[in-house]
Amino acid sequence: MRPRRAMLFMPGDSERKIAKACTLQVDSIIMDLEDGVAWSQKQNARETVRRALQTFDFGERERVVRINPEGSGLEEDDLEAVLPGQPDAIALPKVETPAQLIWLDDALTRWETRQEAEVGSIAILAIVETALGIVNLREIAQASRRLQALLFGAEDLVGDIGGVRTAEGREVFYARSKLVTTAAAFRLQAIDQVFTDLHDLEGLERECRQAVQMGYQGKMAIHPRQVPVIQAAFSPTPAQIEAARRLIDAYRQYQARGSGVFTLDGKMVDAPMIRAAEQILARARQQNVPHPEHENGDGRE
Repeated sequence: MRPRRAMLFMPGDSERKIAKACTLQVDSIIMDLEDGVAWSQKQNARETVRRALQTFDFGERERVVRINPEGSGLEEDDLEAVLPGQPDAIALPKVETPAQLIWLDDALTRWETRQEAEVGSIAILAIVETALGIVNLREIAQASRRLQALLFGAEDLVGDIGGVRTAEGREVFYARSKLVTTAAAFRLQAIDQVFTDLHDLEGLERECRQAVQMGYQGKMAIHPRQVPVIQAAFSPTPAQIEAARRLIDAYRQYQARGSGVFTLDGKMVDAPMIRAAEQILARARQQNVPHPEHENGDGRE
């Protein structure tokens, strides 16, 4: 599965902004046909996104389109317009039930079949941002084999539950925790909420650190200036990679001697710590982060 550290939203009706995103060091570009586009500009946005998909050089960046919600009356026209550009993924907002993802999966399959394209080549990303969606997370996570990530929409959720948005985020902590836990249970990526204060990069960094601690693999961005902070926060540091490599090497040496639990740098090491170290090295490989591992690139002798 590709890395999705920073996922940058760009309004679908702005060719200039989409072109700007293609110059950034960002994992994913989400071209938006939903909230970022006025009702009067929906058709213009569809045409702009299709043109961008067909003509822009995105490099290694993932090309995602956020369509309008299933049931909005706009979603089928969205797909018809943008699928000829062969996006890498479709982000579906306001996901509340498995049926919505099944509808999208079926629509993508029909299109791929007509085009004689590989069935399943277009991924699905589910944005969960309502109370019902949080309640149904288990079922949503199992709805489609195309589903690769759950994205947490905190702002809409707070409005849906009648809460008050705070900097501390206590009002969404339960939902935020449930989403990342459910994603892990079903081997999906968990992508964290947007940070709405565009000028508070220190606050963004703090929230990113918290998301990493919770188990999130990435975060949605709403402005280019947020991208470097997010990309860095969700990338293992050289020090973390080196520590993980040393831990794995020591573990293998002790295993060869018949020892299970051992100490390293004055700390007891057991199986959970080994799994955490393996995850750091796996993320480094996935993200092509330079690190001082052995020549075969996986930490083995």
